Amino acid sequence: MGTIRLGLDRLLADAALRRPLAGRRVALLAHPASVTRGLQHSLDALAALPDLRLSAAFGPQHGLRGDKQDNMVESPDYTDPLHSIPVFSLYGEVRRPTAAMMDSFDVLLVDLQDLGCRIYTFITTLRYVLEEAARHGKPVWVLDRPNPAGRPVEGTTLRAGWESFVGAGPLPMRHGLTMGELARWFVATQKLDVDCRVIEMEGWQPDAAPGHGWPLGERSWINPSPNAPSLSMARAYAGTVMLEGTTLSEGRGTTRPLELFGAPGLDARALVAEMRALAPDWLRGCVLRECWFEPTFHKHAGTLCSGVQIHVDDPAHYDHAAFHPWRLQALAFKAIRRLWPDYPLWRDFGYEYEFERLAIDLINGSPLLREWVDDPAAVPADLDGPARADEAAWIEARRPFLLYPG
Repeated sequence: MGTIRLGLDRLLADAALRRPLAGRRVALLAHPASVTRGLQHSLDALAALPDLRLSAAFGPQHGLRGDKQDNMVESPDYTDPLHSIPVFSLYGEVRRPTAAMMDSFDVLLVDLQDLGCRIYTFITTLRYVLEEAARHGKPVWVLDRPNPAGRPVEGTTLRAGWESFVGAGPLPMRHGLTMGELARWFVATQKLDVDCRVIEMEGWQPDAAPGHGWPLGERSWINPSPNAPSLSMARAYAGTVMLEGTTLSEGRGTTRPLELFGAPGLDARALVAEMRALAPDWLRGCVLRECWFEPTFHKHAGTLCSGVQIHVDDPAHYDHAAFHPWRLQALAFKAIRRLWPDYPLWRDFGYEYEFERLAIDLINGSPLLREWVDDPAAVPADLDGPARADEAAWIEARRPFLLYPG
């Protein structure tokens, strides 16, 4: 145990690694999960270094230290009371750092824990800061962290014209890259003229059991966002995030958000049976358990829901390579359509500042999945085919950007 060292810990331990930062104003983009091996926040750990001069900090969605519990709630700019430096919100008045914000530093350190899913605003924020750094001639150092969902790839690729704050580019839903690898991919595909350096992890083994990407037993789990409370959520998220585009509860307002789904009018037993009949292969690698839950806030608050929890935490039941969360969740939607054809499944109100296009299409980066669900004649192979083609293409496309052997 104790074999993995993350980018932040390497930078803190190695004065030679930090030497290029000497005499320069350094800014940090971080969030609550940006912590050292000893669980000190990276802002405090970096501020304690005598040879490093912190001049500003940036917070993404939910804030630098975690000021917003709910989703899609903006954070203000403020002055850090401990270090007396400005903290700029990249999820408030602006999504991209302004020229004035860019003037506050010479080098930007990015220390963000990702979940390995395209629908996570931190990777869009990474793209935006790289683009602004290219525009302003500022170097960016990415302090790399594990992808807790590991290397598997799943889902259709975001189609041109479907970019958004929850769609940073032509990625599949589950991309299998670290933040450092994503940065390299953005720089290459967006043709950015930026000095981008990745402080790599040491000893990260993305395929090693039982963590399969997350160093279980070596690192504490800290929520990178308020509704990302566990490794189980990270594993299921590439599928359960699609629930945000529906009228079903994704478990917000319960203690297992984005690991379960349901609604007051559902019959979970009939739903799971229909899923098994339709595409049993899409349910491999996990255990589905019927359950009842009552959200305390968000969709169906205060109402008893019939639902399903996706269990991926028992090594005897979890098969990392066989588990396909995106297909599993798509299958649940399809089964609902077959059992209850008139069920009002798709959410028709605004999502992430987008009011024209349906949330489910925005999340999937195209209308493909929704059209498959809504077409009574469409069979599992009609979704599986395009997805397999996209997945195979992505596995090839990402290869030059991988920094860690399997």
